[in-house]
Amino acid sequence: MRNLRQVIKQAEKEKTAIGHFNISNLEQLKAIARAAQKLDLPVIIGVSEGEREYIGIHHVRDLIDSYNKEHGSASADSDEGFWLFLNADHTHSLDGVKEATNAGFDEILFDGGKLSIEENILETKRAVKMAKPGLMFWKKNILVEGELGYIGSASEVRKGIPEGAAIRPEDLTKPEDAVRFVKATGVDLLAPAVGNIHGMLALPSSRAQAEGSSAEGFKYSDPALDIERIRAIKRAVKIPLVLHGASGNTDEDVRAAIEAGISIVHISTELRAAWRKNLEKDFKEQPDEVAPYKLMPEVIEAMEELVEKKLRLFNKL
Repeated sequence: MRNLRQVIKQAEKEKTAIGHFNISNLEQLKAIARAAQKLDLPVIIGVSEGEREYIGIHHVRDLIDSYNKEHGSASADSDEGFWLFLNADHTHSLDGVKEATNAGFDEILFDGGKLSIEENILETKRAVKMAKPGLMFWKKNILVEGELGYIGSASEVRKGIPEGAAIRPEDLTKPEDAVRFVKATGVDLLAPAVGNIHGMLALPSSRAQAEGSSAEGFKYSDPALDIERIRAIKRAVKIPLVLHGASGNTDEDVRAAIEAGISIVHISTELRAAWRKNLEKDFKEQPDEVAPYKLMPEVIEAMEELVEKKLRLFNKL
């Protein structure tokens, strides 16, 4: 069985990052898998609590297993080549942790980012204990990720910063708090607040056009990432860091974040936006078509192009 921990270690060594893409339907999974197969890279498929409820937790596990069985790297022990790992993204309850653990997920993100650091430590520590000790041997490689700092909670196109999100320098994750959190909880991965937000900020049409937007009349402009803070947190905690909410950030910022210590980069909103934009386009171009499999190919192709672009960025290709 491929081991996500080893794949992350290889990414740390090479200063690359593993792409993490959320799905809520088969078309998104097909697009991600096709791009990863083309570049022969491992990727992480994320499903939040809402996405797991929609798809079915065992259904998504079966889909991932079938892709790996049919298309996965020839060597099951290799740290390289195409493979899909599965993350229980943004899990807010211990029941959710237990469910994902029993379903054989590779990673679980316990999201206590909106809690105080004391409450976050307490709940995340419980999640780690639930996902690791006393489990059957094949579950021992489950990684638990903790989130420190609130960056919003929805992958959507936004008109403003999420209410309560940490954006001011004084509100971002501090290295000393990160050390305290990691030592107290025993998490394998840490997702800090470093200027990132969930979702994407859409500039007003007039400003976007003035700055050279696409034909749709808008573009996305998220706050700049605090690269030096990422570097300081990485030096302090010495475990892999995860960048959430990377949709809308510039390529330069994302690449600099990876060089500074980010090992996994999350993309969701951009994929959703590509799905909707191209689905609406197909509806207009084929107003009488009712067969989903005839409407979806161009939608999948557009998402595949986006994923390939991101994977090339993350892996210096």
